[in-house]
Amino acid sequence: MDSRPLSPHNPAMQSQNKIFEDLSRVASGALGSFTSLKQELDALVRDRLERILADMDVASREELEVARAMAAKARDEQETLLARVAELESRVASLESTKESAPAPKRTRKAPQAKKSG
Repeated sequence: MDSRPLSPHNPAMQSQNKIFEDLSRVASGALGSFTSLKQELDALVRDRLERILADMDVASREELEVARAMAAKARDEQETLLARVAELESRVASLESTKESAPAPKRTRKAPQAKKSG
């Protein structure tokens, strides 16, 4: 074994640096390849899932949001109409109770009027 201290000018040190540099380049290249491979696989999976969902006739997010807004509007309108019906029922009930408590007006017949001859 060489007893000389390791220094940048030592040939053994230079060959070790060369090996580390090569390994670093290979690792960087592999990492870049794996990253692009992952992106490509993600795109393929996403595309496949979109086709499957399209074949299943599943609603899109936008369609779901529109339906949700329509349901909320219908619910609000229903609550408004229920309140209005309750108010009208109350008014009818009060009119009926007033009608029952008040004596019915007597109807009198008017005598037929004589026809004028002309």
